[in-house]
Amino acid sequence: MITEDQLTSQEAIALEEKHGAHNYHPLPVVLSRGEGVFVWDVEGKKYYDFLSAYSAVNQGHCHPAIVDAMNKQAQTLTLTSRAFHNDILGRYEAFATDYFKFDKLLPMNTGAEAVETAIKIARKWAYEKKGVKEQDAQIIVCENNFHGRTTTIISFSNDEGARKNFGPYTPGFIKIPYDDPKALERALIENKNVAGFLVEPIQGEAGVYTPSDDFMKQAKAICEKHNVLFIADEIQTGIARTGALLAVCGNCTCEGHCERQETYSRPDILILGKALSGGAYPVSAVLADDEIMNVIQPGQHGSTFGGNPVAGAVAMAALNVVKDENLAQNARKLGELFRAKLNEYIKDSTIVNLVRGRGLLNAIVINDTEDSSTAWDICVALKENGLLAKPTHGNIIRFAPPLVMNEEQLLDCVAIITKTLGDFEK
Repeated sequence: MITEDQLTSQEAIALEEKHGAHNYHPLPVVLSRGEGVFVWDVEGKKYYDFLSAYSAVNQGHCHPAIVDAMNKQAQTLTLTSRAFHNDILGRYEAFATDYFKFDKLLPMNTGAEAVETAIKIARKWAYEKKGVKEQDAQIIVCENNFHGRTTTIISFSNDEGARKNFGPYTPGFIKIPYDDPKALERALIENKNVAGFLVEPIQGEAGVYTPSDDFMKQAKAICEKHNVLFIADEIQTGIARTGALLAVCGNCTCEGHCERQETYSRPDILILGKALSGGAYPVSAVLADDEIMNVIQPGQHGSTFGGNPVAGAVAMAALNVVKDENLAQNARKLGELFRAKLNEYIKDSTIVNLVRGRGLLNAIVINDTEDSSTAWDICVALKENGLLAKPTHGNIIRFAPPLVMNEEQLLDCVAIITKTLGDFEK
């Protein structure tokens, strides 16, 4: 219900249009409340959230355990900077390093900050441990990557929408095709100054492009062979989203990392964000063992808000929810059901070419060109039918609901999706 001081959707959108930078193109919906797998707009209409803030809200909207941890810490101590110690940071670092099985954690706030941090650590390691001549270190990345939008990161993007007119670009990157271990091997044979290979286990922004089952394992082995750091960007894919704690775990759904699992390609540097806080607060982190992380010394990297007490309390609560509620296992089970149902639908579909993904990170490829409006129009129709999703790369729709979803809700969503697609069939 709209109160006297509450904006209508049209008024809220008009305010953003007039006073905000136009750096996003959101769906025409104005949300004001969220709980679990649902969100409500300002007029009170209820929707399934099938984007989860790009997988930041894996634990569901406003999870009470996470909100409670945030509220309690916010009323006690919010920020000290790293000029002083606080009584939460060490606990959080010990908790998270045990949870993910690494020696050290460097706390940051956003995903892009964490990627930049990993790049700096890898280069410094190359100079001080590998013997690469200073200023010569290279990082190998993949085509169609998405690691953020800072100047350095867009320098190795091939998304012209993100790059054009933002140069000059930062050098020091080698780009290879994704899911191509032979290309990785060639690049490392041709260049002895490579510090690391930065890769997404699944390319989310590229349309949930899921590589061959053994790509991560092969990439890790090649990196080890050439003394190069294997750097996994799990900002979107990590923390149970793909049916495992990390996407590099493959099919492993154990609570931690089981070194006996043949599918686990343990990163040398692990980058986390988004669901590390359950979407309640900006929290990101870079994890590595001592041999790598100890190249960073006082004054060489930092952040005023990185490692603040609220962030630490929220992250511990968020990770406990993942473990206590078996979210990796749920994502794996429901993801298999979702793809089975959608694949059954597209057998006779003219509008959808392909369903792909892992766990509850999935996408459908619309049978139209990238410059068409079909995927956008379908998402607008889905909104009208009570489900929120968003196109990527023009003709791809990503589906990533909160991992607290149950089977009944998932099947309800499948019915909404297939009914909506049916209205677009030729």
